[in-house]
Amino acid sequence: MPCFKIPLFLFLSSLFLHASLAEIICEDLPNDVCAFAIASSGKRCLLETALEKNEKEEYQCRTSEVMVERMAEYIENDDCVRACGVDRNSIGISSDSLLEPQFTSKLCAPACCHNCPNIVDLFFNLAAGE
Repeated sequence: MPCFKIPLFLFLSSLFLHASLAEIICEDLPNDVCAFAIASSGKRCLLETALEKNEKEEYQCRTSEVMVERMAEYIENDDCVRACGVDRNSIGISSDSLLEPQFTSKLCAPACCHNCPNIVDLFFNLAAGE
């Protein structure tokens, strides 16, 4: 009888482990953490506007086609959002903020560039693509 308990225990443990290791899917994220998040697939999440049936504009979190090479399953923390001077309500992925001197000084400040590799990587790649 004891030899049946171990496989049963392992099977039940695997069910609980699978449930606790939830994937990050952009479309399932709340809008307030969407921008600067990275899905389990390694693609960046972005906030978009969509016109609803009642003609009202709504925000929706979507998966972009932009792949991140060294990160996945990541939601940017509030400390990095503040330190780097980015806005969680940013629509899409744009390099426009790189033209603002205040933004680039925050992005290059030690609090951002040493502690927030996700945001630095995003804007480095945007600048390289320009």
